[in-house]
Amino acid sequence: MASLPPSLTAAIAAIGPLDEGAMAATKARLDQLTKPPGSLGRLEQLAIQLAGITGDLAPRVEPRAIVVMAADHGVAAQGVSAYPQAVTAQMMANFLASGAAINALARHAGADVVVVDMGVANPIPPPQSPARVGRFISAPIGPGSGDISVGPAMSRAEALAAIEVGLRVAADLAAAGVRLVGVGEMGIANTTAASAVAAALTGRLAREVTGRGTGVDDATYRRKLEAVQRALKVNHPPAEDPLAVLAAVGGFEIGGLVGLMLGVAAAGIPVILDGFITGAAAIIAVALCPRLPPRLIASHRSVEPGHAILLDHLGLVPLLDLELRLGEGTGAALAMHLIDAACRTRDEMATFASAGLSGQGSPHPPTSKGDTESAADLPREPRRG
Repeated sequence: MASLPPSLTAAIAAIGPLDEGAMAATKARLDQLTKPPGSLGRLEQLAIQLAGITGDLAPRVEPRAIVVMAADHGVAAQGVSAYPQAVTAQMMANFLASGAAINALARHAGADVVVVDMGVANPIPPPQSPARVGRFISAPIGPGSGDISVGPAMSRAEALAAIEVGLRVAADLAAAGVRLVGVGEMGIANTTAASAVAAALTGRLAREVTGRGTGVDDATYRRKLEAVQRALKVNHPPAEDPLAVLAAVGGFEIGGLVGLMLGVAAAGIPVILDGFITGAAAIIAVALCPRLPPRLIASHRSVEPGHAILLDHLGLVPLLDLELRLGEGTGAALAMHLIDAACRTRDEMATFASAGLSGQGSPHPPTSKGDTESAADLPREPRRG
């Protein structure tokens, strides 16, 4: 793989192993709470993972943001989607008017929505109501990527430019004090590109990783599968070079998500993945930085067949399986509630000692405040009204 630009090299270098000391201390804390050890299952694992990512026994998970990166794909011309390409721009306006599913779910999760135009082909219509989105960033690499069924999606320089946008967005979020980031996307035909990326980097056949996306009929699905197969044949994306795979069969928003994940992880902030397209971005990011997976939280398993394959390849177990296939970061928003639950149980449950209960001694050494430390002694997450 050719040399990487300094900003990307620095982000990769900043991503190290999880903080084992913080994880061990958090596990010791959890084992002192009024429950059998490990009985809260994945919630306890989440609390331990958060400690490892942040190096903090009781890390803050607010403020929080969900970043939706959007771009168009030239392969839409092959009739691979149930919707016309114009819908990408129309949905951008819907995001800005706070009328999309991600806006509703993000509000419920207490997260700001950040929308990034990575390369939407059509003009974005003015929103029907005043814009209420947390932030809009216009950083298009071009008016949509190329048709991967006949040639590359973009040049290597464009792929690096897309990653650089993601790194800048990550730096801005970290500077603003954001402590939890979910990732999402929008782009007609982007499941076609994600399928090609998945096949190229996992070695699986196109038919194994290609699903029906927006719920296409049989004829459209055949066109989609054929487009993925042609993309792999025409472009020959080399699995040993993840940037070449991104340039050959990816998309501008996928590249932006790669940079965003690496930049957020480098800042010690947990990253919550959404569905299939964010999974495709994650597999590229992990190919660039193999230390990344423990810093990723898989929110859910999509109904797209390629998503389960990507999660297995990444070694990630999803928190939810709700048969979602929308994207936008909707699964990431839902996962934030489970992260809150993990933090609440960590911070607000009594210990056996503080509750005066018998029958469960802690095998771990006392904390600096002694065995009588109560949950109130740890920092609490602020309650949202």
